[in-house]
Amino acid sequence: MARKSKFLTGRRIDPSPITSETSIAELVDSDFVSYNAGRLREACQLFVDKILSDDVTVGFSLSGALTPAGLGISALIPLIENGFVDWIVSTGANLYHDAHFAMGLPMHRGTPNADDVALREEGIVRIYDIFFDYDILISTDDFFRELLKAPEFQRAMSTSELHYRVGKYLAEREKLLGTEKKSLLAAAYHYAVPIYTSSPGDSSIGMNVAAMALKGNKLAFDVSLDVNESAAIVLDAKRRGGKSAAIILGGGSPKNFLLQTEPHIQEVLSLTEKGHDYFIQITDARADTGGLSGATPAEAVSWGKIDPDRLPDSVVCYVDSTIALPILTAYALAKHPPRTPKRLFDRREELMKNIEKEFQEKFGKIKLR
Repeated sequence: MARKSKFLTGRRIDPSPITSETSIAELVDSDFVSYNAGRLREACQLFVDKILSDDVTVGFSLSGALTPAGLGISALIPLIENGFVDWIVSTGANLYHDAHFAMGLPMHRGTPNADDVALREEGIVRIYDIFFDYDILISTDDFFRELLKAPEFQRAMSTSELHYRVGKYLAEREKLLGTEKKSLLAAAYHYAVPIYTSSPGDSSIGMNVAAMALKGNKLAFDVSLDVNESAAIVLDAKRRGGKSAAIILGGGSPKNFLLQTEPHIQEVLSLTEKGHDYFIQITDARADTGGLSGATPAEAVSWGKIDPDRLPDSVVCYVDSTIALPILTAYALAKHPPRTPKRLFDRREELMKNIEKEFQEKFGKIKLR
């Protein structure tokens, strides 16, 4: 027989028959063979085999209406509780709608084919196939506006600090109402997972902050601190001899904000670095239409976002996040023991001092904040 080609060294396609006893982990490992099922298998295995090593700092970006669909409760909170998420960049909308669950405000399964004029007449809001009463928006707005009157909010702060402080109050509300483990923000507070919003004015939280400013409230978003804090997280991971992982759910501004930490370190601050080490992207967007959401890790290498030497440790799955995230979560919980939480929010001051020191040693005494 002729010498076997190196291209034929992959596992032979011979999946196990699916039975009533097949677990999620077995399904992924054996039966997610090719196409985007194959890519999702590769993502799950990369997540468990390499990314969840103790020396890897794991960042997630969240776009799309994930929390209204219950994915905060079903997937993101278990990932945080098991130490599988170290920091997050999210749309503000995901965090605003997350608050509904801590407050005991119901969201309902609906249909994408409803008559939206009739829904409007009945005071029902639709997010694709999720329905909820318009009064839920009013109640949540009232909660935020009352909360933001507190003295602790009367200054500029990073979005991570705002979300941490809001999470503290939502955790108290959960305890009072018996709705524990419903809020992503509350879980992030408990485990000191910093959550950033890349476009803080683009959500109902931002709109309520703006409304309160009209009444003299002093809360303001320090977006420069967001940029420097997030870069400090990534730089610290590398300087401590560890690695950095970027897990992208969807695209948009959160995706770029998570990835731009490396160009900020290398291009803007001119500090020596090579890029994120691991990259998993869950998207339904194409790169050839000009949208960043479909940009591949290979393209990210050209910006310094991804370490070119680590490009094999990157996977792009063209699949809906609402499908991929529960599978990734179930697979990780089945295959990997919990990690000790890194509690990065508690280390913000230390991380900022480190990046300031390195920048100042190179360029002189210029404050980053």
